[in-house]
Amino acid sequence: MKRIYIAIFLFLMSFYSSAQSILEGREESKRGDFRVMFYNVENCFDCFDDSLKLDNEFLSDGVRHWNWEKYRQKVNKISKVIMAAGGWEFPDIIGLCEIENRFVLDGIFKFGHLNQIDYRIIHRESPDRRGIDVALMYQPEVFQPIDTSFIKFVYNGETVSTTREILYVKAKLHSSDTLHVFVNHWPSRWGGQLESEQKRISAAKLVRHKVDSIYLQSPNANILIMGDFNDYPENESIKNTLRAYEISDEIRDQQLYNLASVFVKNGSIGSHKYQGKWGMLDQFIVSGSLMNKSAVLYCNKDGMSVFAPDFLLEKDETHFGLKPYRTFVGYKYHGGFSDHLPIILDFWRK
Repeated sequence: MKRIYIAIFLFLMSFYSSAQSILEGREESKRGDFRVMFYNVENCFDCFDDSLKLDNEFLSDGVRHWNWEKYRQKVNKISKVIMAAGGWEFPDIIGLCEIENRFVLDGIFKFGHLNQIDYRIIHRESPDRRGIDVALMYQPEVFQPIDTSFIKFVYNGETVSTTREILYVKAKLHSSDTLHVFVNHWPSRWGGQLESEQKRISAAKLVRHKVDSIYLQSPNANILIMGDFNDYPENESIKNTLRAYEISDEIRDQQLYNLASVFVKNGSIGSHKYQGKWGMLDQFIVSGSLMNKSAVLYCNKDGMSVFAPDFLLEKDETHFGLKPYRTFVGYKYHGGFSDHLPIILDFWRK
């Protein structure tokens, strides 16, 4: 109950000047007992020069002309999205990608609008050349990590890892269930989808190997895989390598199901828009055991949603309809939130 009061208070205080737009954007569907959020926040960088990373474009004299005012606006915008996406309470766990380091995470969760919620942070610096990482934030009263690892992989032809890691967390929930969580940001499509596909297939093999090892120890394990996969649900890496399938009438505990597959069929909205077409690069994949309504914790087939309030969108002048209100268009500062929309997944307790 205390969390609810704090959330309402911060919500009203932080958004007084733009209350109408935020209230319109609040998740209106009934909130589950346990809410998960994933968000690609599009290049959330600080203004320091890290000599070990290729971050020069995010300096004041870099090509993006990044500065402290733009950084401050960026982290404040992200925190406001998290507040709005939580409904009347904040998300219980949050996966983020495209964050540079712990400093920017602290800017979002420790020094801004969320500083009284006591989110704990799981993060470490990855070997990614540009310096972008993944991270998991959680509320400790409902999510208690008992094992954490960062899974790194090496591209074919290279001897060391040069890309972001996959974050794995095993945790106990307040329902006493155990949940295995993966936070992903797979290699990009830079250079072409087919030319870069093998890199994402390699990432999928790593996750699948870890999933199989979990099943060997616990056949009915509850597994949640989330992230920006830079592939769509029907692509080779997701469907055939990771073996995350469309939801069917018959749900099996040891099968992985892609809750984003339903968005592919309707095509009306997605988490990302490319060349005028919405797509689901950001996805939630769950084990069949998490869709068993006789279990203590479960999600529905339609439990995933794209958080798309008006303030996260703008008119698509080139094509039609709307598109994400992003921070940059090319290298030009645009002043928005991200080129991705957040995704949400609600779980229920029996």
